[in-house]
Amino acid sequence: MARVLEIRRGDGTYVTSLQPRLLFEGLGGAVELLQGDSAALGEWMEVRRLLEPAATALAATRISDEQLAEVKTHLDALREARDDVELLNVHDTAFHRAVFSATGNDTLLALPEAFSGRTLRARIWRGLVDAQAAERTLAEHEAVYRALSSRDASLSQAAALLHVSSTEQGLREHLRTENAASD
Repeated sequence: MARVLEIRRGDGTYVTSLQPRLLFEGLGGAVELLQGDSAALGEWMEVRRLLEPAATALAATRISDEQLAEVKTHLDALREARDDVELLNVHDTAFHRAVFSATGNDTLLALPEAFSGRTLRARIWRGLVDAQAAERTLAEHEAVYRALSSRDASLSQAAALLHVSSTEQGLREHLRTENAASD
C-alpha cells in the first residue's frame, strides 16, 4: 500500500523507493479510509497544526525571491478564484506547496498533498455553506504571504498557525454537522 516494495513473482521482493512523496501517498491513502472517523481526522489536523507553522517559519528563512514570486502567483490565483470553491481549493493547495517547497526539504514538500486531499470534502463544504469562508481563507493566505515577504520566521509561523487553526475549526464544524445529520 505504501508503494515501497515491489513483488516480482518468481524473482523476489525489491525496495522501489523511499522518496518522501511516495511514502506520504501511502499514508494519505490510509487517512482517506478514515474519512468518516472524526477522531482520526482530528488527530490528522493536530499533526498539520504542529508541522505547517514550523515549516512556514523555516520557509521564511530560506525563501528566494523567485520562490516568493511563485507564492504570490498562487495568492493572486486564490483572489481570482474566490467565487469558485473547488478552484479556490486547487490554488490553496498550490500556495501551500510553494511555501513548503521554499523549505528545501523534500519530506516537508510531500505534506501539503497529504493534508489537502484528506480534508478537501470538508473545505468545499465550508466554502459552500459559509459565505465568509473564501474571504477568511484569502485574508489568512495574504497574512502568510506578507510574513514570508518580510522573511520573519516568527510572524510566518504565527500566520500559518492562525490559518491552520481556522481550517481545523471549519473541519470540526463539518464533522459535527455530518454527525448530527446521521443521528
